[in-house]
Amino acid sequence: MPPKQDSSSQSSSYHPTLAVTNIRNHVTVTLGFDNDQYRLWVALFTNHAKSHRVLHHIIDSKGKSKQPSKDDDPDLWEVLDATVLQWIYATITSDLLETIVEENSTAKDCWGRIRDIFQDNQHSRAVTLEQEFSHVSMEDFPNVSAYCQRLKSLADQLKNVGSPVSDNRLVLQMVSGLSSAYHSVGTIIRQSNPLHPFYRA
Repeated sequence: MPPKQDSSSQSSSYHPTLAVTNIRNHVTVTLGFDNDQYRLWVALFTNHAKSHRVLHHIIDSKGKSKQPSKDDDPDLWEVLDATVLQWIYATITSDLLETIVEENSTAKDCWGRIRDIFQDNQHSRAVTLEQEFSHVSMEDFPNVSAYCQRLKSLADQLKNVGSPVSDNRLVLQMVSGLSSAYHSVGTIIRQSNPLHPFYRA
């Protein structure tokens, strides 16, 4: 009877990261300079990296789980790091890629450059969005649905740059920008106690 193959040697030859054929199926957001999806992109990307046991390639991990290190298995480490780097490249725009790509860069190096770009820009972007959010008027939209969608979109973008808008403030901002035809409805919503949730208002 042939000897049993060691299960540890079987597992070391396979890593779940190498089975990912299309990262865009998991990280559905494309990060670029002209959008405000950084926090969402980070959440999706880090969750995917964690589920495939490569989070330590972009973020210092203090977890106790055994991870292939550069010293233990340099060949596997390099393959995994290059794979994570390809994931990053595949989920950002070409403009952002041209800005952060460098020869012989590790996934963690690349991750840090992207973080620095968006954290440095976060406060100025929040100021711009806040100003737009505070001055949205229904008169600039073809109907109330488009107006409300724009308000919700701006609130979501503010959340993504670290300046979340409360549901109450979203409702009050919606009411304050209504056209005169909706004055009576706006009064009813404003006087409700507690305020209706945004979707209901």
